[in-house]
Amino acid sequence: MATDPGALEDRTPQAGPVSLTTRAREGDEGAREELLAGVHRLALRYARARLGTYPAAAELAADVAQEVCMAVLTALPAYDDRGVPFEAFVYRIAAHKVADAQRAHARGPVTTDVHDEAWPRELVGSAEDDVLAADEASRVRDVLSSLSEKHQEVLILRVAVGLSARETAEVIGSTPGAVRVLQHRALAALRDRWEAG
Repeated sequence: MATDPGALEDRTPQAGPVSLTTRAREGDEGAREELLAGVHRLALRYARARLGTYPAAAELAADVAQEVCMAVLTALPAYDDRGVPFEAFVYRIAAHKVADAQRAHARGPVTTDVHDEAWPRELVGSAEDDVLAADEASRVRDVLSSLSEKHQEVLILRVAVGLSARETAEVIGSTPGAVRVLQHRALAALRDRWEAG
């Protein structure tokens, strides 16, 4: 069953007041697997949003998501819930891993995307559709990258990752109201630049 990556704790049925994170930290294998599945979804969506313009972006994002899962698994025994959502902890790790991937990419050889030929023909669009979709995606990335770093981060966390305003505020060290204002301004700027372009 596919679930939204936000609110890992809130989605999980609880047996009493013990959270999924606590149960995973205490060695409950089922809780650990469920928690890591949610972490992987969250990290993969974030990495895809941040690394979408890189060559072999799908593979790079998958690698980053795996590294985030390993880092969370390693840090889980020492994790201390201080009232901040677990997603904020995961996001901080993901942000560091994405930055590491970006630095490594800047130093390494350039690779190309590999397309899976196993797709059924009826799911594959025409060459014209592919060109138009790629052109529009490129334009979206260009317009998004023209926004301030803070606006980009809020849009990625709210739209691509799926965090709530409260969760986003805790991640970036702000208030939910300020996040909503930033999101509104970022979307307005995005719309204006899209229409002007």
